[in-house]
Amino acid sequence: MISFSRRRLGRSLLSFSALAPLFTRPGFSQDAPRIQLAVVEGLSGAFANAGASVLRNIQFAADLINARGGVKIGDRRHLLEVLSFDSKGQLDEALLSLKLVTDRRITFVLQGNSSAIAAGIIDAVNRHNEREPGNRVVFLNYSAVDPILTQERCSFWHFRFDAHAEMRMAALVEAMASNRAIRKVYLLNQDYSFGQQVARLARQMITARRPDIEIVGDELHPLGRIKDFAPYASKIKAAGADTVVTGNWGNDLALMVRAARDVGLEAQYYTFYGNSLGSPTAIGESGVGRVRAVAEWHPNQGLEASEPIYAAFRQRLRDPRDDYFNIRHVVMLEMLAQSIEAAGSTEAFAVARAMEGRSLRTPYAVTMRASDHQLITPQVVMLMQRAGGEVVFDVEGSGFGFRTERLVDAASISPQVRCAMLRPVK
Repeated sequence: MISFSRRRLGRSLLSFSALAPLFTRPGFSQDAPRIQLAVVEGLSGAFANAGASVLRNIQFAADLINARGGVKIGDRRHLLEVLSFDSKGQLDEALLSLKLVTDRRITFVLQGNSSAIAAGIIDAVNRHNEREPGNRVVFLNYSAVDPILTQERCSFWHFRFDAHAEMRMAALVEAMASNRAIRKVYLLNQDYSFGQQVARLARQMITARRPDIEIVGDELHPLGRIKDFAPYASKIKAAGADTVVTGNWGNDLALMVRAARDVGLEAQYYTFYGNSLGSPTAIGESGVGRVRAVAEWHPNQGLEASEPIYAAFRQRLRDPRDDYFNIRHVVMLEMLAQSIEAAGSTEAFAVARAMEGRSLRTPYAVTMRASDHQLITPQVVMLMQRAGGEVVFDVEGSGFGFRTERLVDAASISPQVRCAMLRPVK
């Protein structure tokens, strides 16, 4: 059930009424040429639900652009066409998919649900583009947030549209610093590059901002292979932790919070993805006033520019459990469309150059930093609450949503540049 206040409902539906015709009155010919977007993502396996969510979001973002007439190159309009390639959540499968993409001469590759896979794609794209300069590709990353990807391993051909782990953790720790109830913290994360970075950053930043906090546990677990998190939840409880900090995502987060609820662990949660697909429903009532997440945006933030977009997304859902919307996918495709139009071409080098330093003002202000291809974006720390009052939108039909606890401006969490970008001449 979608929850609205009467005042906000009226405004959202009014805004949506202006947007809705775009989905029913094409401003283009169905025979218009296509610009293909290859989404390489895990669509089967342990994180298939996360891959399916990505496809919903990217297809929606593409439809928004197509509905206004698509992307204009010269005098012709081009439609965005989303194609999916199943990596099964494995690097070797992702690289096989990338080979299929380059064989089909698709210029734009999109991926995000694994930093380890993203690192492998960056290396493969670098080699491919050097080997085949007439068939180069651009890699758009929407959620692989290991900092190294736009720092030490930065690439001219790679652009990240999500705040990386260092930026997200800085926002979370800023919120933690003012919570004097926090005394003992347990770090629980997935055992791969991203999870290891989250654990390291949490320890480093918490110690710097709140040296009075004791870190009573720091544990990594296999990615996507744990079916029963009860032993982990019991250890956290036995350690006396009053707060859990985690970068877990997908089923690893949902199963963890279910286990914590079952063993009676009463703790605060500072998460990267506590608002993500399946998590609010899994957490349920026990998360009210306890679970925090961090993102670039959330539905109850009150940004008028985003309301008609979110209303249109929800209008398309057949199952409320699929209600996990990432507005950064809209930002990503909008910036890509503008870059293609500015370049007057879909050629990889021209589009990459046009994307460097590009800014968007709506639905919120962001800039693609030219020096490392990291999107500089604000972050919002949000707290889980029952729907009602300022929590206008619930998520997943759960009756629970999030309210803003702290808005962190982009400048205060923008990392120093450690990237030494190697730029092709052309």
